[in-house]
Amino acid sequence: MSLAHPVDGQPLPPWSDPRAEQLRRAPRLARWWYALKPASWPKLLVPALLGQGAGALHAGRVDVAAALLGSVFSLGLLVFIVLLNDWSDAGVDRVKRALYPSECSPKTIPDQLLEAGALLRAGLLALALAVFAAFAAEQLLARAWAGWAALACAGIFGAYSLPPLRLNYRGGGELLEALGVGVALPVWNAYVQGGAALPPVLSDLLPAFATLSLGSALASGLSDEVSDRCGGKRTFTTWLGNPRVCRAVLACTLVAAALFVLAPLARLRGGSMGLLEAPAAGIRAVGAASPPALGPPDLGALVAGAVGACFCVVAFVRMRRVSPAPRTDVFASQALFKQRLHGAIWYGSVAVLVMRALLMGRG
Repeated sequence: MSLAHPVDGQPLPPWSDPRAEQLRRAPRLARWWYALKPASWPKLLVPALLGQGAGALHAGRVDVAAALLGSVFSLGLLVFIVLLNDWSDAGVDRVKRALYPSECSPKTIPDQLLEAGALLRAGLLALALAVFAAFAAEQLLARAWAGWAALACAGIFGAYSLPPLRLNYRGGGELLEALGVGVALPVWNAYVQGGAALPPVLSDLLPAFATLSLGSALASGLSDEVSDRCGGKRTFTTWLGNPRVCRAVLACTLVAAALFVLAPLARLRGGSMGLLEAPAAGIRAVGAASPPALGPPDLGALVAGAVGACFCVVAFVRMRRVSPAPRTDVFASQALFKQRLHGAIWYGSVAVLVMRALLMGRG
C-alpha cells in the first residue's frame, strides 16, 4: 500500500493522543525544537567531531575558522536531514501513528505540529547555509575541493530521502546512511580542519566507525517494520525481519571491535599499506627473526584502538541480553537495543579520539 503525501490544511488525524494535543497547543518555537529532534543530533555531530579532531591532531593545532565553518556545515546538514526526512516520511509516519497511537511518539506532519511546506523550506534553507559555509571554507582556508565535496556529501543524504531516487524507499537506504554518516562527514571535516582527507588518526578510526554506522542504520528500521511495509517502504528490516537484522547489527559491533585494533596495526606494521594487505604483512612479521618493535606513538595507536574495541565488546554483551526481545513491535526492547549500540558508537569513538590525543600527539 502506498500512501499519498499529507498536505497542509488536512483534517485533524483520526487518532487521539494527549501528547500530540499538548504539543499542538505549545508555542511554535517549542514545536520547531521538537521537530529538530535534538536527541538524534549525536548521530551526525559525533562523526563531525571525529573528523575535526583527527584533522587537528594531524595539523598539530586547532584552526578556529575551520572549526566554525565545519560546525556551520555540519549543523546545517543536520537540520536539512532531520526536516527533510520528516517531510519525505510523512506518509509512512501517518501509517505508524494510526497503527500505534499510544506506543509511537507524535510525528511532526501527521500530528499537525508544523506544516509540510514549512519543513521543506526550512530544510532547504539549512542546506543552502551548509553549502555556503563549505564554499567559504574552500576560499578562506585554501581547501581546493571543500565546496564540491560538501555538495557530494549533501547529495548522499538527498538521495536517501528526496525524489527521484528516494533510496530509503527502494532498498539500500541503510548503505547510503552508513556512507554519509560513517565516511563522508568525518572525511570532509578532517579535510577542512587539517588539510588531509585521511590523516592517520582518521584512517585508523574510519573502518570501525563506518561499520558501526552501518549497524546503526540497520537498527533504525527495527521499530518501523510493520508501518514501513504497509507504507511501501523497502528496508533491510522489511526484507529480512527483526531477528536477522538484530543479528546483523550484533555482527557489525563485533567486526568494528576487531577493526579498531586491526586498522592501526595494519598501518603501523606496513607504513602506508592498506588494511587489505595486512594478512600478508602479518605472515612476513611472524616469519621474521625479529619483528619490528613498536615505539611509543605506535603503542598509543594500539591502546586507543583497544579502548574502542572494549566499548564495542561491552555494547555487544549488553545488546545480546536484549536481542531475543527486539522482535516486531516490541518497541521498548528495540529502543534499549539501539541505545546500547549508540553508546559504543558515540562514546567509544570519542574515547578513541581522546586517547589518541593523549598518547600520540600528532599521531
